[in-house]
Amino acid sequence: MTRFIHLLSGGAAQGLVNNLKSSIETSTNTQLSCTFGAVGLMKQKLMEGAPCDVVILTAALIEQLTASGQVLAGSARNLGPVKTGVAVKQGTPHPQVQTADQLKAAMLAATGIYFPDPQLATAGIHFMKVLNGLGIADTVASKLRPFPNGNTAMNAMAACDDPHVIGCTQVTEILITAGVDLVDNLPLEFELATMYTAGVRSTSTCAVEAQAMIDILTSPEQAALRAKGGFLPVA
Repeated sequence: MTRFIHLLSGGAAQGLVNNLKSSIETSTNTQLSCTFGAVGLMKQKLMEGAPCDVVILTAALIEQLTASGQVLAGSARNLGPVKTGVAVKQGTPHPQVQTADQLKAAMLAATGIYFPDPQLATAGIHFMKVLNGLGIADTVASKLRPFPNGNTAMNAMAACDDPHVIGCTQVTEILITAGVDLVDNLPLEFELATMYTAGVRSTSTCAVEAQAMIDILTSPEQAALRAKGGFLPVA
């Protein structure tokens, strides 16, 4: 009988996991069943009892879940920090977004603004704070195009016919989406670098294989792949 490793993960790790899926399955003699989405939603699924052996969320959430006994103590490993960036449709001009004034101008000029869930997604929550910090949240409200997570937001932006749209989500989600370009990270005063951490679900029936999966994702041998996908080195 085939054994499964069930993964609940923030969308930031989707590209990395998919790239290593075959290697993980071969090494652990299992098959991966992966669910990716907004961090808040993945935590909800975990707490509601969804099948889960490995969970990848923000470091802060993994720490909370370890303290409450939901994640196996000692199993957590950091994948690396992920910055939040600005994206446009592939082949369209890249606006200047290095300063707050430039970012404000780019958002005001856009005809649609694509981003992840402002209630449950790490980047979506932060992006609404950015718009408020720029003083334009009300001005651009009619142009906001929120989606369940960064991956769906970027795919929707890639598929739309309007060349004057812009997006904001985590760099890892921009880099894995065909049809969109990463313009730059958010300006320093609005920078968000989120540490993502993997842990073993305390009730997992395949904890050894789950830990082996995490060890592969975070191994020194995969450092180049993590960097290519948008993860910064773990300090």
